[in-house]
Amino acid sequence: MPSPNPAHPAYLVIAGPTASGKTAAALALAARRPCEIVSVDSALVYRGMDIGTAKPSREEVAQVPHHLIDIRDPLQAYSAAEFARDARRLIDEIRTRGALPLLVGGTMLYLKALFDGLDDMPPSDATVRTALDAEAAEVGWPAMHARLAEVDPTTAARLAPQDSQRIQRALEVYRISGQPLSAFHSRTKNPADPGATVPYALISLEPQDRAWLHARIAQRFDAMLSGGLVQEVMALRQRGDLHPDLPSMRCVGYRQTWEMLDGQWPLAELRDRGIFATRQLAKRQITWLRSMPQRTIVPCDAPDALAQCLATVERLLG
Repeated sequence: MPSPNPAHPAYLVIAGPTASGKTAAALALAARRPCEIVSVDSALVYRGMDIGTAKPSREEVAQVPHHLIDIRDPLQAYSAAEFARDARRLIDEIRTRGALPLLVGGTMLYLKALFDGLDDMPPSDATVRTALDAEAAEVGWPAMHARLAEVDPTTAARLAPQDSQRIQRALEVYRISGQPLSAFHSRTKNPADPGATVPYALISLEPQDRAWLHARIAQRFDAMLSGGLVQEVMALRQRGDLHPDLPSMRCVGYRQTWEMLDGQWPLAELRDRGIFATRQLAKRQITWLRSMPQRTIVPCDAPDALAQCLATVERLLG
């Protein structure tokens, strides 16, 4: 495992749940010292998905170089292992340019892959997946989630009962290997891994009052709706080659909007469903963060949160 919070970290990570103020903190830091931002967000990798991902604006991108944004078509997948490989390469390149690599985002599996590596898991098995799909069609995904909780409570706690894609993968891994998915994620990486000894500092923006975060989430989703989220998803659907089981279309906000356009519920319910799904995402992100004892916590709902964050960065970086 790389060394957290060393005297001279090679890179800095600003993590936190959605709507916790990560982007504002990163831009404020970039105004103080030479930085390049590496996105740690599984939704920002996709082109044509701007509104529902709260993608940085042109003005924000003009302030500081950004990486790992708009690097995939929504039809393509981008794995945690690919992120770890790309992030390590970018960290080296940014440092060579004399800037601070600043990793910013809330996709915790990406950070897990970068910090600890991911053991080789069993490849997908079409027969097992077909069987799981048949079971889910009979009992529903919440029931499949309950079955997962029996064999892998750690993974189940991080997944929503309707997250069919990830529930299916976790059950598939268990049935193929006889081991829970969480066991693969918890193993330490090979010390020979080139990223294993790279020191880093991790700042975690976490709310003291969950109601504060819920209000921010509601404001953000309202802004997405007024900014054209429904029209954005309609345009993606009109391509004709995308479907709701793709990782891109399962991103929070996009999934709920797609299902609304499929007639699964009326437009009047989209706001509540989108906000609820985003709250569930934030809850899972906080659960991940709490499993990282190396983090330095900054209360993102404090009146002086930004000042606290900047002071913490200066202390960690020296």
